[in-house]
Amino acid sequence: MVNKITVVGAGNVGATAAQRIAEKELARTVVLVDIQEGIPQGKALDQWQSAPIEGFDSRVIGTNGYDETKDSDIIVITAGIARKPGMSRDDLLNTNAGIVKQVSEQIKSTSPNAILIVVSNPLDVMSYVAMKVTGFPRERVLGMAGVLDTARYRAFLAEALDVSVRDIQAMVLGGHGDTMVPLISYTSVSGIPITQLLSKEKLDAIVDRTRTGGAEIVKFLKTGSAYYAPSAAAVQMCEAIVHDQRRILPCAAWLTGEYGMNGLFLGVPCKLGRRGLEQIIEVELTNGEREALTKSADAVREPMAAVKL
Repeated sequence: MVNKITVVGAGNVGATAAQRIAEKELARTVVLVDIQEGIPQGKALDQWQSAPIEGFDSRVIGTNGYDETKDSDIIVITAGIARKPGMSRDDLLNTNAGIVKQVSEQIKSTSPNAILIVVSNPLDVMSYVAMKVTGFPRERVLGMAGVLDTARYRAFLAEALDVSVRDIQAMVLGGHGDTMVPLISYTSVSGIPITQLLSKEKLDAIVDRTRTGGAEIVKFLKTGSAYYAPSAAAVQMCEAIVHDQRRILPCAAWLTGEYGMNGLFLGVPCKLGRRGLEQIIEVELTNGEREALTKSADAVREPMAAVKL
């Protein structure tokens, strides 16, 4: 347990993340921040009133400012507008870049030693905005992307095979979007290579569904986007950091030569511990996977270059 975790943005993702953090007792105090007056206060009070039932002692408070967030150990940034039907993640670029910039300026002032987990979309670019504005080292700025994408991939595989999700080992790298790279060569079911259990045709269909997994949910919801799985993914990262678990999870990290790439956030295998990013793990990729990762990086660089800070 750490002293304080802040969640910025009291929408569906942020509020659900705050509740999960409190229920897991990852921090003594969980602060929910939002610019809408009354919304974070009301949701935080509701969550705190669930504590006697769920049996947690983490105190949840809501606020419209950043004074209560001072000296947070971890800050999860979910602030921004959500995707609507027909919108790509890149359509959110300019609006959310401005929001994340303002949030990052406040964080830099009030919690200069915090570890940031960015959830706002387009995620890879928003991670860049947060790191650039705060000036934090790359060890303390991470994007939640691969954990969610991998969860979707594993869920679809478990469904196709009619097996437990617990037995699916997999990893999705690359940008958080249509160019993400599920690593079929590293996908297995209790150690059995996935290629021995599913045909190429079925695997390709699952990979395609994984890439459009968020859009599929947006299409159903019509007025919002996914939040149960994204919040769970962000909280898994928090848990790995708080408990110094040294989990190897696919996260968006700032590359400085890894995988032959420099100067961008991209989903790669990361060892997460109490200092945040402890290590980037470089794995051997097939020629096809390496080409796909390069293509994914190019798709991240283009909107990143369009951001003006």
